[in-house]
Amino acid sequence: MAPNGEVEIKYCGHSTFLFTTPAGKSLIIDPWLEGNPACPEECKKIDSLDTMLITHAHPDHLSDAVPLAKAHRPQIGCIYELAVWLQAQGVETATGMNKGGTLELNDVTATMVNAFHSSAVIEGDQVVYAGEAAGYVVQFENGFRVYFAGDTCVFGDMELIAEIYQPQLAFLPIGDLYTMGPREAAHACRLLGVRQVIPMHYGTFPALTGTPQKLRESIAGQVDVDIIEMAPGDVVSDAELKRR
Repeated sequence: MAPNGEVEIKYCGHSTFLFTTPAGKSLIIDPWLEGNPACPEECKKIDSLDTMLITHAHPDHLSDAVPLAKAHRPQIGCIYELAVWLQAQGVETATGMNKGGTLELNDVTATMVNAFHSSAVIEGDQVVYAGEAAGYVVQFENGFRVYFAGDTCVFGDMELIAEIYQPQLAFLPIGDLYTMGPREAAHACRLLGVRQVIPMHYGTFPALTGTPQKLRESIAGQVDVDIIEMAPGDVVSDAELKRR
């Protein structure tokens, strides 16, 4: 159980995060552990899993979804078409939803919001459509709210996400090439108005050239935001973040 009713956030590398809720349940977002060159060995084994959210179907966000689902039977939230695909793989706990919808999953509330990115399952030499990419606003039982952007460019309606959901922390991709880079992520910080940002989806491959330092440089003078640079394997709690 997370200490003192806190939310704990463990970074497993790339865009995979494992949360422990105040009630002691576990939530993973975009499960890519085995085969993830940024994931430490100690993060690859998960003893129990209650909840899973998936932003889109690319292998670096989905690869461990089916084995984890079959091993632990977590409640899963994802876009409708991807849920249908998961069900066809024998996953019985996937609930399909769509953008604007809210789903109660154990002790978290997940609202699916927009993202601009492609999404497909690669089966051999076939590219199988798996619905649109998405992001999530997740609220924990202690009221802590986070925005998990998934893979996306910056878009103006991030301002609406801020207005409607008022997240306290944002997880933003900064690697460039496949997502926004630091320059665009700096504008996302301004639109979202969050106090703190955890960068993700950078450095895993040479092509992902964005860095937290480049984000800090890009955001200087625009808005006061705390960039939380986590190394794979690091753990931080919402209480620690509030004290920063």
